[in-house]
Amino acid sequence: MEDTQKEIIFRSKLPDIQIPTHLPLHSYVFENISQFQDRTCLINGDTGDTFTYAEVHLTARRVAAGLNNLGIQRGDIIMLLLRNCHQFVFAFLGASYRGAVVTTANPFYTSAEIAKQAAASKAKLIITQAAFVDKVTVFAEENDVRVMCIDSPPAGVLHFSQLTQADERDMPAVKISPDDVVALPYSSGTSGLPKGVMLTHKNLVTTVSILVDGDNPNMYIHSEDVLLCVLPLFHIYALNSIFLCGVRAGAAILILQKFEITTLLESIQKYKVSVASLVPPIIMTIVKNPDLERYDLSSVRLVTTGAAPMGVELEQAVKAKLPAATLGQGYGMTEAGPLGISLAFAKEPFEIKSGACGTVVRNAEVKIVDIETGVSLPRNKSGEICIRGDQIMKGYLNDPEATKRTIDKEGWLHTGDIGYIDDDDELFIVDRLKEIIKYKGFQVAPAELEAILTAQPNISDAAVVPMKDEAAGEVPVAFVVRSNGSAISEDEIKQHIAKQVVFYKRIDRVFFVDAIPRAATGKILRKDLAARLAQASFIFVV
Repeated sequence: MEDTQKEIIFRSKLPDIQIPTHLPLHSYVFENISQFQDRTCLINGDTGDTFTYAEVHLTARRVAAGLNNLGIQRGDIIMLLLRNCHQFVFAFLGASYRGAVVTTANPFYTSAEIAKQAAASKAKLIITQAAFVDKVTVFAEENDVRVMCIDSPPAGVLHFSQLTQADERDMPAVKISPDDVVALPYSSGTSGLPKGVMLTHKNLVTTVSILVDGDNPNMYIHSEDVLLCVLPLFHIYALNSIFLCGVRAGAAILILQKFEITTLLESIQKYKVSVASLVPPIIMTIVKNPDLERYDLSSVRLVTTGAAPMGVELEQAVKAKLPAATLGQGYGMTEAGPLGISLAFAKEPFEIKSGACGTVVRNAEVKIVDIETGVSLPRNKSGEICIRGDQIMKGYLNDPEATKRTIDKEGWLHTGDIGYIDDDDELFIVDRLKEIIKYKGFQVAPAELEAILTAQPNISDAAVVPMKDEAAGEVPVAFVVRSNGSAISEDEIKQHIAKQVVFYKRIDRVFFVDAIPRAATGKILRKDLAARLAQASFIFVV
């Protein structure tokens, strides 16, 4: 810890390392390829296809040339609307070589959700699968956006082979700045609607280096490892901590299109997975599986979890079911990369308390600030967690006001999470200021659902808050004020929402109230509503 007159700043137990932030992301992750070019890089668990590092490296450069042939320029946006597949990796790395930007989207979004993100990001090309083409056809035609399929394309749709079969020698040299944006995932941040998070080459090189590089790396991934990638690549967790970290380390990455418990356990056994990056709901399904002992999971040496908190009981269940595996939690956010990593991941592990997120990552500064005064707080005092470092996003796309609310003048990113750092430098999360709801690690923005609800003529006002759920962690529930004379029902409201959003954003319950509690500024008092949910005696107006 570094103590100054003005601020109390916490740093890693580990020394900072030199990070080659001058390198473009693709050059960085392939920097040591000569050491493992003949080793397996990707395994498609659904098809059995495998690709060596040399093949992935070559294909990425061919994709870059193909993008150039299509007229994709430096800074142009490509949307990847894909389930997990090896083509996602080829497309992402190829776009990086071209100097283009990838925005990732959930293929199970509705047409409206996809169109909103594609329009906001000004996507020039959408790479998807035939099953999802209908969702983008109208938008693409109206906005002169080209659509490409990785499988059999419908009429008028390009095929991905147009990129992979291009001549890599046709790719012109591109001057890429460390501050050029390379990825544009969408996040709700601490509040409001989903926003484009501008992640630069420097941001992602820093994030990956923090996790993988150095003599005592936090995650300790090496080229002998087989990494499980069942989490969606369109989410920053898998994109960063599995895909990019795995390629940098020279590991094999086992890609599964979706989570299905039997297939997952069979794949871990068949491919001898050594590092399993998961989320608490999947971990819960694994440890509760009655047939778990039928599978040989002894190859798993490391289980990592993130995207949502894991309780002490689940930690203990994992240790009982997988006694040979080390368990570690990570804490981070799309806008800031990793903030706290359990150093049980390290070559020389530190003992980490149950419920802790580990200690502050290297090459970063963290402070805890009083939510009322903004004054930095000492150990064991809870406040908002703030982080500063080269992994911090460039900002929100075309939203300077939201950027200013999140990153202050001194470069501190305010996470919206409440926590403290104890006497052993371990980080604990105790609450959050931010409005976002976490359904199995997926973000649900209350503002997005509230806008849909209040657009319904029979609803005069509405508020959406999280409700605890054993399987999902949290589910969105709505407090609704009916319009005068309206008798709209809970089922009608649920159906109204379900038609317009992806499954995990659907309203779980609707509570009818006389009024939504608001501050003088008009801001919804969400904590008041959360308190009402917790009161068994709360009577809902019907």
